[in-house]
Amino acid sequence: MKIAAIALACVLVLCFVSAGAAKVLAVPAMRERAAHVGFSVAAYRAIGVLELAAALGVLAALVWWPLGVAAAAGLILLMAGAAIVHARTGDPLPQLAPAVVAGLICAAYLATLIGANR
Repeated sequence: MKIAAIALACVLVLCFVSAGAAKVLAVPAMRERAAHVGFSVAAYRAIGVLELAAALGVLAALVWWPLGVAAAAGLILLMAGAAIVHARTGDPLPQLAPAVVAGLICAAYLATLIGANR
């Protein structure tokens, strides 16, 4: 695996383990966020589980790269959904930006991972 893919994998794992754990643990900020976008705490916890599973998939790509492809694709879809939810809620750009940036990082990781394994 190329250095760029490994670096992006590290960024993704750090971001999604922290975000996913906060959602699964239902910390107060995540409870407020869930209520703001109209999700139940249980639904937000499910999103957190998906984020944690994807972070594990990115890590597992160090051993078997197709898992990283699946994880990155899932995260891109998840971040697209997050951006849509924030846009529908009428959130300003600074609240929408993290989902868009994370989605772009996922896309860059996916591209570098596939490119490194051709």
